[in-house]
Amino acid sequence: MNYSFTDDRPIFQQLAEYLKEDIMNGVYQEGSPIPSSTQLSVELKINPATTMKAVNLLVEEGLVEKKRGIGMFVRTGAREEVIMMKRKTFMKDHIRPLVKAALSLRITEEELTHMVMGGFNEN
Repeated sequence: MNYSFTDDRPIFQQLAEYLKEDIMNGVYQEGSPIPSSTQLSVELKINPATTMKAVNLLVEEGLVEKKRGIGMFVRTGAREEVIMMKRKTFMKDHIRPLVKAALSLRITEEELTHMVMGGFNEN
């Protein structure tokens, strides 16, 4: 686990994002456990209340579920849910500002599409 807490958001939110990334990338498969709050706090050297808050956020979002006496487990459908959440954020954070900048530079929809396709071809 190599998480780095560097931005201005609270650590619990950053940790929740890292765990979502891990769910999306298959580090934690649907139906499998995630590390306990205690494990996370010891390994990351952060307050157990902070790790619990991050895990509870994932529970509230329906991505993990608590199995009493066993631990926290990734729910079925969680990977797809994370992808959908991230797609919405991608639209808001990247696409809308890109289109706004393109319009201010008088770049047409066709030109912008061509530029984006060029970006795909470079990768």
